[in-house]
Amino acid sequence: MRKVIIRVFDCSLDGVIAEESTDFFEYCRELPDDPAQVARTRILYENADVHVMGRNLYEGAAAYFPTAVGHPYRDAMNAARKMVFSRTLETAGWANSTILGGDLGKEIHRLKQDGDGNIIAHGGYRFWQSLIRLDLVDEYRVTIFPYLAGKGRRLFSALEETRQLELVSDTGFANGTIELQYRRHR
Repeated sequence: MRKVIIRVFDCSLDGVIAEESTDFFEYCRELPDDPAQVARTRILYENADVHVMGRNLYEGAAAYFPTAVGHPYRDAMNAARKMVFSRTLETAGWANSTILGGDLGKEIHRLKQDGDGNIIAHGGYRFWQSLIRLDLVDEYRVTIFPYLAGKGRRLFSALEETRQLELVSDTGFANGTIELQYRRHR
């Protein structure tokens, strides 16, 4: 059975997710990438069987990746099988994309039963919160930035019940970020 992996890139030490037009977002963009971190993420993306995302992220990614030049995940994302959760999107023009408008929980359970490869859950923020609220996430991969944002959206702020996690790995990178990989303890 497949597992659902949330990959969160830009999280401050105090749990804020970077949003455009904030100082924290700018900090994340200005911090140099670590080649080891890029390689680790590329392998994760290339080995995934399905990438799932919400409409907002899909629309931005679909406008960017097909013509992107030099982006380290371009080839993986363009070749990937993508499932977009949306009740309003009518067409999906990005290669290998399918729109799913049904019940999120039922659709994810169906995808989990339909193969062996991982399902990578990209954002947006509300999409991640829906997956978390429905307890559909099997693994969290969160990159923590050396930054205290203070104000902003926190991914787990709407969590209604506790969840026990098991640490799989903690990987530090030369740019000062650390990737925490936790598995859902069931």
